[in-house]
Amino acid sequence: MLTMNDIVRDGHPSLRKVAVEVPLPASDKDKQTLAEMLDYVINSQNPEIAENYGLRPGIGLAAPQINVSKRMIAVHVHDEKDKLYSYGLFNPKIISHSVERAYLASGEGCLSVDQPFPGYVPRYARITVTGTSLDGQKIKLRLKGLPAIVFQHEIDHLNGIMFFDHINKDEPFAEIENAVVINN
Repeated sequence: MLTMNDIVRDGHPSLRKVAVEVPLPASDKDKQTLAEMLDYVINSQNPEIAENYGLRPGIGLAAPQINVSKRMIAVHVHDEKDKLYSYGLFNPKIISHSVERAYLASGEGCLSVDQPFPGYVPRYARITVTGTSLDGQKIKLRLKGLPAIVFQHEIDHLNGIMFFDHINKDEPFAEIENAVVINN
């Protein structure tokens, strides 16, 4: 079981590398790693398990965050209508996105970042993501709202990009043009 001890923190070189594609069909080792990542985000949202194991709650995790430089992400998040998006994906890719932007009113956080980075993180309001599931199925997801933001945050990790790289350094809370505000 993954714990916070397995998660590397800001400044670790893995977080700034571009992760490599996972050869498909995925090896048993890669499947196990991705399953453990998904278990982490699910377990971290259970208050009892989180407290017992000292897990910081998370809704997404990318393999570089556990020092595995491979294109794998795990997401477990509900949208505004309480629809659950729970996926472990190999080689996720954003294949299209809206011109319209979106950002979280509260800003973003990250399991690999211990200190707060206040500010708005501009993202695409809507995205289409493809990838391969744990059981080898090709998946195509059309996302908006919080799930779209989470997938963009995790896919950024695969490209060595941290959420705070997107924050306007001079005016962290500057209005983002043509953007939807998401209250999470």
